[in-house]
Amino acid sequence: MKEKVMNGLQRFSKAMFIPVLILPIAGILIAIGNIFTNQKLLEAVPFLNNPITTGFGTILSGSLVSILTNLGVIFCVGLAVGLAKKKKAEAGFTALLAFLVFINAMNKFMELNKTLISAKDLQGTGQTMVLGVQILDMGVFLGIILGIIVGIVHNRFIDTEFKSAFQIYGGSRFVFIVIIPVTVLLAILLTYIWPIIQTGISSMGGFIKQTGNFGIFLYGSLERLLIPTGLHHLVYTPFLYTSLGGTEQIAGHIYEGARNIYYAEMADPAIHLLSKSVIWDARGISKMFGLIGACLAMYHTAKPENKTRVKAILIPAVVTSFLAGVTEPIEFSFMFLAPLLFVVHAGLAGLSMVVLNILNVRAIGPNGFLDFLLYNVPLGVGKTHWPMYILVGIAFFFIYYVVFRALITLLNLKTVGREDDAKDVKLYSKKDFKEKEKSKATVKDVGNTGNNAVPAALIVSALGGEDNIESVTNCYTRLRTVLKDPSVVKEDVLKNETGASGLIVKGQNVQVVYGLQVTAVRKAVDAELGISDMDAELE
Repeated sequence: MKEKVMNGLQRFSKAMFIPVLILPIAGILIAIGNIFTNQKLLEAVPFLNNPITTGFGTILSGSLVSILTNLGVIFCVGLAVGLAKKKKAEAGFTALLAFLVFINAMNKFMELNKTLISAKDLQGTGQTMVLGVQILDMGVFLGIILGIIVGIVHNRFIDTEFKSAFQIYGGSRFVFIVIIPVTVLLAILLTYIWPIIQTGISSMGGFIKQTGNFGIFLYGSLERLLIPTGLHHLVYTPFLYTSLGGTEQIAGHIYEGARNIYYAEMADPAIHLLSKSVIWDARGISKMFGLIGACLAMYHTAKPENKTRVKAILIPAVVTSFLAGVTEPIEFSFMFLAPLLFVVHAGLAGLSMVVLNILNVRAIGPNGFLDFLLYNVPLGVGKTHWPMYILVGIAFFFIYYVVFRALITLLNLKTVGREDDAKDVKLYSKKDFKEKEKSKATVKDVGNTGNNAVPAALIVSALGGEDNIESVTNCYTRLRTVLKDPSVVKEDVLKNETGASGLIVKGQNVQVVYGLQVTAVRKAVDAELGISDMDAELE
């Protein structure tokens, strides 16, 4: 039972990537649109102050904000596609139909029960307008619930076929036939059940808000601690995109979740209030500053003969963490060799959020320095206090460095360059290491050399061969596989010969960390296994 639950959570976490990874792109484009309508910028750069550029900025930011007000349907379709094991396009189409059926079924049932509220402003009534239809205000949870149900029904009935005259009703059409009564019944049940659930969600958000900095510390620490399981997305997503992260009315619209509120404020330069979110998106301190200090500590405490190797390993990881916010290559460099450091890292990540909250800093930088500039600078210092964010980041760079160096030295922790295994550490001279890196470049340089550069056959072999692999997916940095027998995985081959920086085994779920090049690795592995783009599970 425990393994089934974990497998289900793993699959749900992977499926969440489809809608979640699209939203930062929308946020960046909203920020770009805001640049062209920022009054202070227009005064400083007069040639931008013309109807063409300002009109472009207004249209860009205004059109993309509509994504934030329709997250329910986006999560519904995205989750259904992510959870579907085959025929993902049909699953997404069915999810859209199910969403339309649900909102209209709930509206008609509430109309029959005479529970629809007649009011121009529905804020605070527990009801809202979704795609022009008045229903209970379920926010993004509606999309999550429907997406999961559609995914389950789709996987259960997509292979159902009939004979003779009824064969036209098989496959995806039968899935839709089953979905209709399920969706209508769910709409009726949630009309009674959801107000109770919403009360619980509000109480949870209230509890976190009442606990103040302690709640923020727990959130920040837990989000990092769950990195090894791959379930950390389940921690931050509800706070970023649901009412758990706060609710604000901006320009006549209700926005739920820290990230949505932030994006909405970016889209309207007239808004000058800081987000009152219970928890906002402040994960960037450890990513852009803290872990760089940790890397410097690991370099300074490495054995002298290994420092060249350590530098070659850590510098690319530092650049990736600072610019793109991808931290797993660094975290995996000490997660299993020195787990105490990972616990300390999680605690410091939570503490950094507390410090920002105390200083009333509302800048965000979840995906590195480039996003940090686009998101915060156009809004000005008054809204986000972004210069203070950088000062706090610099302070945590030194805190990480001092704490990591002290713990590594005092406890003789086996971080990168301090391992006892001479084969791993002393085998390579600088020349030897460069030659070894050339073989690893088959993964690191895939963006320029194509899929043929990825040692896909070696990866498949190290995972136990084609017959041992049940499914292959990927997230932002990990190749995620389900294996029949995880015990046959050759971890040393994956790390030393294919460029992997870490391996996580949870039951039959085996995740191999490759970093930002994982998409190219996934495509090469798919090709090696004979999986076409149509059959691949896109995450």
